[in-house]
Amino acid sequence: MRVEYINPFVEAAFSVLKELLNTDVKRGDIYLKPTSMKIMGVAALVGLAGDVEGRVLFDMTKATALHVAGAMNGENFTVLDELGKATIQELANMITAQAVTKLHDLGFKFDLTPPALFTGENMEVSTNLGEVEALIVPMELGESFKIEVNVAIRERIK
Repeated sequence: MRVEYINPFVEAAFSVLKELLNTDVKRGDIYLKPTSMKIMGVAALVGLAGDVEGRVLFDMTKATALHVAGAMNGENFTVLDELGKATIQELANMITAQAVTKLHDLGFKFDLTPPALFTGENMEVSTNLGEVEALIVPMELGESFKIEVNVAIRERIK
């Protein structure tokens, strides 16, 4: 996986989270995971197709999702209702759109799927990308919350 694919997502996640949540955002240490993995409880998945193929997953605990939805809507969420779910999907849209714009400026051409939201305990997301591992970039939000930006992308096999 080329770093040119990853950096726009990391940069976009950092700037969008910092702006929308009005909190300190720290990038944690990058690490690899298999593309088949358990989610933390709430995950927004965006698929990519074109010159590159794969997916970007924004993975978080339910507590983090409630915190993010509350901060973005200016209210307290105790249940991840339809507005809360739509808010997490919109966050994924905003980050991905900013990253894709940067990638298009670098000459990459591809399309996105609308974000799909997965919630629940002991759920696993699996992607059929062959030998591609997912690069994980933790984004720490203040003292208590974290979103993992999970990118699994490869150049399209022609």
